[in-house]
Amino acid sequence: MKDVALVLSSGGARGLAHIGVIEELEAQGYRITSIAGCSMGALIGGFYAAGKLTEYREWMKTIDRKKMRDLIDFSLSWNHIVKGERIIEAMKEVVPDVAIEDLNIPYCAVSTDWEHGEEVVFREGSLFEAIRASISLPSFFDPVRKNGRVLIDGGVINPLPLNRVERHEGDILVGSDVSGHDYMAQSKLQQLAREKRKADHSLGSLILNRLIPDNIEFNYITLLSRTSSLMIRQNSRLMAQLVQPDMLIDIQMDKYGSFDYDKSEKLIAIGRSKARQAIKKHYNTP
Repeated sequence: MKDVALVLSSGGARGLAHIGVIEELEAQGYRITSIAGCSMGALIGGFYAAGKLTEYREWMKTIDRKKMRDLIDFSLSWNHIVKGERIIEAMKEVVPDVAIEDLNIPYCAVSTDWEHGEEVVFREGSLFEAIRASISLPSFFDPVRKNGRVLIDGGVINPLPLNRVERHEGDILVGSDVSGHDYMAQSKLQQLAREKRKADHSLGSLILNRLIPDNIEFNYITLLSRTSSLMIRQNSRLMAQLVQPDMLIDIQMDKYGSFDYDKSEKLIAIGRSKARQAIKKHYNTP
């Protein structure tokens, strides 16, 4: 049995693929002996370290668009859209809070001090407080205020915290990175959708074709979203170059975005498949 120090990246709903990575590693005889995560990676890693990942996965199967809307507690604030309290309380019903120092394996979560631009690493205290700080997507979630600091998503500074996981003699360092998008594949899918829409000569489609510009995918929101994603991706790649993990499971997606939480089983399957491929490549097996 091979010991693994596992690092899970940020990536919103795409981070559900980390569950598949964990399942495949264990299925192939690996033993995860420590874990570090950022944003969604902090959540998945924390629930695994608490021994509650199976319960969380089963709960995620119940999430659809309606339930997602029900879990959003909108806020009338100048610096965030969602309070984030409702989703945390819902998850606590599935995974009770626990002190990080009491988890089954060493764990840490990465957040960002917004005012000082510094990385903040949680290695003790409330698991849910650490997760809540790490997932505080700027302008979306209400930041966490702790010890005079304003804490936001760890992905701003260190989306793949390979340098923060606790190491043990003889273990191997494995990173699971879902921060990347396959933009070329996305563009092809969008082009096919445009062509299909243009080829439909029904009255409704003719009206829509007149109203919808050909470059609708290129707008204010998508421009900001992709710009942020590119910066996060570059930071994760730089970290991988600096630390050089023994195995990097790079999971780029073309269909799924940061808020596709209702697609959990599909995302988990992608993670498992990518992990299997990475393991085979690592050992040069056919």
